[in-house]
Amino acid sequence: PGFDSLKALVLQGVSSPHTRRSYDESLTQFFAWYAEQASGAGFTKPVVQRFVQHLKKKGLSASTINVRLAPVRRLAAEAADNGVLAPELAAGISRVKGAKQQGVRTGNWLTIAQAERLIQQPNPAKLKGKRDRALLALLIGCGLRRAEASDVTFEHIQQRDGRWAIVDLLGKGGRLRTVPMPGWVKVKLDAWSAAAGLTSGRVFRPMNNRGQIVGEVLLPQNIWEAIVKYSRQISADKVAPHDLRRTFAKLAHKGKAAIEQIQLSLGHASIVTTEKYLGVRQD
Repeated sequence: PGFDSLKALVLQGVSSPHTRRSYDESLTQFFAWYAEQASGAGFTKPVVQRFVQHLKKKGLSASTINVRLAPVRRLAAEAADNGVLAPELAAGISRVKGAKQQGVRTGNWLTIAQAERLIQQPNPAKLKGKRDRALLALLIGCGLRRAEASDVTFEHIQQRDGRWAIVDLLGKGGRLRTVPMPGWVKVKLDAWSAAAGLTSGRVFRPMNNRGQIVGEVLLPQNIWEAIVKYSRQISADKVAPHDLRRTFAKLAHKGKAAIEQIQLSLGHASIVTTEKYLGVRQD
């Protein structure tokens, strides 16, 4: 089959649009390299090893190389499952080693003081300021991914055992979870929803420069831009959306929350990922 049909085998099995986009880009680069450097050599373990060496020579980081390699391994598995590639060839490709990462990448955390200052940056006298205060509070207080914050609806916010929570939130990998919501976060969400006159649908909406709501969905890219904008105002180190998730985890851990509970709130499949967020290693 042609490159397009082979790529389709992989992309059809990926549910996340972000992962699908990454896989699409990585496979396009692999096929372009193959056509130029390995045409006719076949889809084999030595060929994939040559591709990894090619990525290393380009000076890419270990994490980037491993991200590029993952869809190639997936391609071999899908090709074998569909009778396009011999199972023994697919097994060999699955054993191609990626780049070794030195140390643990942990990212940045905000202190309590920095987190408070960040949330206070939007102007509460303006409707957009109320929205952004609620948004930053949700990201730090509940540890959501920006795509999850974009997807949160008023229907998700319910009481459980007398406490507010985001119920049945669909996260990465199709996993459902319920996330506790601190009272101070609910106060800021209520201030935004009351001022905006919103009671159903998506919680966060796009707005124009005149402070008017102009759509139904605040995109993850818009959330990233807001975080960058306000973090610059407090002169913090470069802050990314995931740094606010790390901040949530770190502050919860300092507050004596059990690491297993932090894992559940973040929606991590593995507690090892949670440990990386905290910069700790469990015994």
